[in-house]
Amino acid sequence: MKKILMTGAAGGVGTFLRPELRDRYDLVLSDLRDIDDLHSNERFVAADLADPDAVFSAAEGVDGIIHLGGYAVEGPWPTIRDANIEGTYNIYEAARQHSVKRVVFASSNHTVGFYPRTETIDHLSVPRPDTRYGVSKVCGEAVASLYADKYGVESMCVRIGNVAVKPVDARRLAIWISPRDLARLIGIGLDHPEIRHEIVYGVSQNQLGWWDNRNATRLGYRPRDSSEPYAEDVLAHAPPEDPDSIATRCQGGNFAISESGGDPSKPDQPQ
Repeated sequence: MKKILMTGAAGGVGTFLRPELRDRYDLVLSDLRDIDDLHSNERFVAADLADPDAVFSAAEGVDGIIHLGGYAVEGPWPTIRDANIEGTYNIYEAARQHSVKRVVFASSNHTVGFYPRTETIDHLSVPRPDTRYGVSKVCGEAVASLYADKYGVESMCVRIGNVAVKPVDARRLAIWISPRDLARLIGIGLDHPEIRHEIVYGVSQNQLGWWDNRNATRLGYRPRDSSEPYAEDVLAHAPPEDPDSIATRCQGGNFAISESGGDPSKPDQPQ
């Protein structure tokens, strides 16, 4: 099996993906936090993404990289810069130096979070980030493009919506992706033979969605899940939204008005 480095493996998305991917790949799991529940084809390597030597060491001998690591909500610029911009640059530079052919970069819906919910956008839509966090993901997509064109490091940038067992509010009905659908999309990013530099949306087959994901469809993505079975219950219990609020009007939700945090589903983060 291919040996794949997964950064940010102790985080929420990495925790969802590990059981979905461990039967397909040998996983080198990297994070600042230790991971103790390793399976037979997993090993752990501690690495700070802002440390180029640590990233270089973690990437040695791998066939591909799933780059999930970084700071996942809004925060101070130095924190965002070091974790998300310097960290992503270090990943691609390590890939170049080790001749790693393929990187799947966990971009974000917050690269386009200031688009209104009334507008359908696609992979060609101009970025409209809603946060410094979103800016860092736009920068990551640009780094991916540079390394594809200049050095032949192929990339799929996945603008992830919300990965969870089920959607928990009205906004997430539009942007939700199940763990198995995300794993399927990442598998395409790692294995599809014709990828050079692609941008796709990480979303299930949601009827309430805002994104035209035809580029993922072109590459063979066929999501199995949909937020529709959860819609009635979610909408019945959803608190009323202020239609004049920027957070309600924009696809990025609370991120569009937050100076820190921005994701109510992460209680450990400042809001």
